[in-house]
Amino acid sequence: MPARFFRIFLRGAVALMLAGPLAAHASSQVVTVEPDRAATRVVSGTVIPFREVTLTAQSAGRVIEVAGAEGDRFEQGAVLVAISDDRLRAQRLAAQAEMRTAESAIREAQMQYGREMIAPQSRSLGQMPGMGVPSMFDQMFTQPMGQFMGFGDPALDRRTDLYSRYIGVDQAQARWEQARARVTELDAAIRDTRSEAPFDGLVMHKHVEAGDTVQPGQPLVSFGHVEFLRVEAQVPVRLVAGLQEDDYVHVRLDTGDAVEARVAQIFPLADPQRHTVTVKFDLPQGVRGGPGMHAAVHLPQGEVAGERVVIPRSALIPGGALPRVAVLDGEGSVRVRMVRLGGMRGDQVVVTSGLEAGMQILARPDAGVRSGQPVGRDTSGPRSLEADPWNRM
Repeated sequence: MPARFFRIFLRGAVALMLAGPLAAHASSQVVTVEPDRAATRVVSGTVIPFREVTLTAQSAGRVIEVAGAEGDRFEQGAVLVAISDDRLRAQRLAAQAEMRTAESAIREAQMQYGREMIAPQSRSLGQMPGMGVPSMFDQMFTQPMGQFMGFGDPALDRRTDLYSRYIGVDQAQARWEQARARVTELDAAIRDTRSEAPFDGLVMHKHVEAGDTVQPGQPLVSFGHVEFLRVEAQVPVRLVAGLQEDDYVHVRLDTGDAVEARVAQIFPLADPQRHTVTVKFDLPQGVRGGPGMHAAVHLPQGEVAGERVVIPRSALIPGGALPRVAVLDGEGSVRVRMVRLGGMRGDQVVVTSGLEAGMQILARPDAGVRSGQPVGRDTSGPRSLEADPWNRM
């Protein structure tokens, strides 16, 4: 009898040892693998002003004034940098003198033209000395005789003299207009020696100081409108397809602030070297920070997100060097699969490869789970073999 009871006890212990893990698996909750609809791709961006300009020197000269320092605010029209204009003003005085000379020449040419109209020199008796006798003889005898013989034309001479006087007036007028244009040009050059704020903003960077000598095209100051800020990012082309203007994306700044930014502008062309597109995002007004700060832009991955799935963090099999999950096959058994993780998101984990959306896995597998062990599916509900994603692999 004692031997018989011992054998019965031994068989029961072995059965409990073998059934223990299976019972645990049978009582485990079965969950369905869901696609990662919230999958995003993070790209780096830089905070920039809403508007920014770099004022440059338009003429050579010495800097005589630089208003304020970096960070100082100015209203539109305020003078930011002034360059010496002594040389330009001296040239303007010379051009004004040329204008006055040209005005005198115009009046003198007009008088000559008027005199020719009233008293033509071709009929003047005082052109020659000797009491006008040679001229009178010429008019009374020589010219009529020459005209009778076919030489000379008094009407043509008259028109020629009038035209010559008219040309003199026109040339004097052209010299005056040339001098006036020179004065206008110098006035514009003098105005350009004063670099004014094109809009309300602040000085972002000073490139020169008072006393420096500058040449045309040399940067003077960088001025920006920073009441509103933007983020500029280089976005891969495949991610731009999922963006439209006026969409909102999640942006995290170096200050720790997480905000929703509006897609303000998508450039129409891609960079041929990096294959990225420049995209600008409008930040909310009053956000902390300033231009030059780093920003992490979270962009939806679009079609790429369909390859990523999410599972509960508890679905990972405890222990082991590599992450694993217990997948149910079509016959109600467990298949242990290794997966690649993409990151944690609260109590969920992102799986980038190894699983497909629609598969069923154990929500809380034991560390000793093995492939091929049967599992009760009373918590999973009816399921056909044809609909099981395991059969498709």
